[in-house]
Amino acid sequence: MASSDELGKVHEIRLPQGSIRYRSRGEGAPVLFVHGLLVNGDLWRKVVPGLADHYRCITPDWPLGSHEVPMKNSADLTIPGVARVIGDFIEALKLRDVTIVANDTGGAITQVLMTQRPDNIGRVVLTSCDAYENFLPMMFRPLQYMAHAPALLTGILQAFRVKAIRTSPLGFGWLTKHGIAEKYAQGYTGPVLESPGVRHDCYKVLRSISPRHTLAAAERFKEFDKPVLVAWSAEDRFFPPSHGRRLAAEFPQGQYVPIRDAYTFSSEDNPEALTKAISGFMSATIETPRGATAGG
Repeated sequence: MASSDELGKVHEIRLPQGSIRYRSRGEGAPVLFVHGLLVNGDLWRKVVPGLADHYRCITPDWPLGSHEVPMKNSADLTIPGVARVIGDFIEALKLRDVTIVANDTGGAITQVLMTQRPDNIGRVVLTSCDAYENFLPMMFRPLQYMAHAPALLTGILQAFRVKAIRTSPLGFGWLTKHGIAEKYAQGYTGPVLESPGVRHDCYKVLRSISPRHTLAAAERFKEFDKPVLVAWSAEDRFFPPSHGRRLAAEFPQGQYVPIRDAYTFSSEDNPEALTKAISGFMSATIETPRGATAGG
């Protein structure tokens, strides 16, 4: 986990599916961050400090392979099931008019959530993520298939103990243009390598991944008539900018902004540009009571 100075104090909340650890920093309108597979809340450590002076930034470690506390064996961790975990988390914390900021697999899951449980969502920021028929990107589909043979996938994942593999295109190499500090790269891969329970959670998610979820969500985008910012990495190698522009066009209140000098993990590569885009979007779409500041 990142230090408390970056993401805030650690909390844990029990949901029907199991416990979720999260960090919270700042006060005001809530911002909920949703990462993707095989990373955790540390992905947002360079973005949260720039928002926390005005907003309450909530950064969970979702059960996607880099979390430290396994979920219950009975937990539904299909893609719709993880969307329900996020929805239940929002309700458990009594969040209203929440802004969701999502990336990678978390963006696909957020699209499902937006079209199934939109009531408590005020606005959404989709950074580069799975969408439409691109779920998973072709290079990572072998992981999905091997999840049906857990012993095989467990053996393959052991290769991620080696730094050269972690930084290769099969690891984080094409997800970040400027690399990830080794401390955090190890933090992302450690739980799935060390914990059988975390691996079990991860494999359940992988087995459920299918374009049918993102394509079904896309059929209902027109129903989500709330502000959506699509902040897409201009140089993304896995998620084409054309998908970002298409997403922005299909939401009634969608808008598109490119994030320059970044691959998929724009929060790693160009956090300043991403933070500025999120802050400007929120300032423009959150109604502030007269005489108050954006921070509440």
